[in-house]
Amino acid sequence: MSSKLFVAYKPAGISSNQLLGRIKRRYGEKKAGYSGTLDPFAKGVLIIAFGNHGRLFRFLNKAPKRYRATLWLGAYSPTLDIEQIEQIDTLAPISEEELVQAIESLKGELTYLPPKYSAKRLNGKRAYEFARAGIEFELKSVTSTIHDIHLLHYRHPFVTFEATVSEGGYIRSLGEIIADKLGCSGSLCALERLNEGQFIYDNERPLDIKTALGIPKNCYNGNGESILLGQPLCKDNFEIQTNGTYWIDNGDTISVLEFTDDKIHYLLNKVAAC
Repeated sequence: MSSKLFVAYKPAGISSNQLLGRIKRRYGEKKAGYSGTLDPFAKGVLIIAFGNHGRLFRFLNKAPKRYRATLWLGAYSPTLDIEQIEQIDTLAPISEEELVQAIESLKGELTYLPPKYSAKRLNGKRAYEFARAGIEFELKSVTSTIHDIHLLHYRHPFVTFEATVSEGGYIRSLGEIIADKLGCSGSLCALERLNEGQFIYDNERPLDIKTALGIPKNCYNGNGESILLGQPLCKDNFEIQTNGTYWIDNGDTISVLEFTDDKIHYLLNKVAAC
């Protein structure tokens, strides 16, 4: 079993799990995982880890995320995408000025309801499990930062836009909000994730772990063997001594440590750096 971290590209029409299965068979790997589920109708970048590298997911520089989406004005779907279109209304064309105003009004901090057909957890289950079973439930609002959102193309009734959002943003919900501002229903008929933070698709080349982390680097001035052996450490031997989470360069491996008021905790130790 090898350890590897890389970016794959999921095509539309399959689930993230199905893509993972294909990749495991192609590489002959048994233990693998991915970060950031993409809906079956969506395509785009998906970070894949083999072996123990999945433990690095929460420390990666994965935000903000950038998406390209096409919104079908007048199409109603409870899933907010083309998987369950129930009604299509014929609409008069909308002025580009009105479109731009509706789209760009979402910039900044935005509080909204996530889609009911989403992987949002509720009482230990995914929201889509309740939705597909016809069980009534309510989701709590989420707040995302919409760093940028702009119109790319409009050919009635299809509106294509790009959005750069914080971790945990729901693009289907953004499409619904845009349509609502225009006084109609709307569902996404295409969605592509272009990047997750610094990560883009690059033919599944292994990532350099030391440049992929989203936490600061710290330096240990004591005996390096102490870290490799997982021994107790003292803050006085580190360049940065304030509380926080840091990664340590051990040469061929890295360690991730958490500093608290009274102790240094090993979160990860001796993880291969590539």
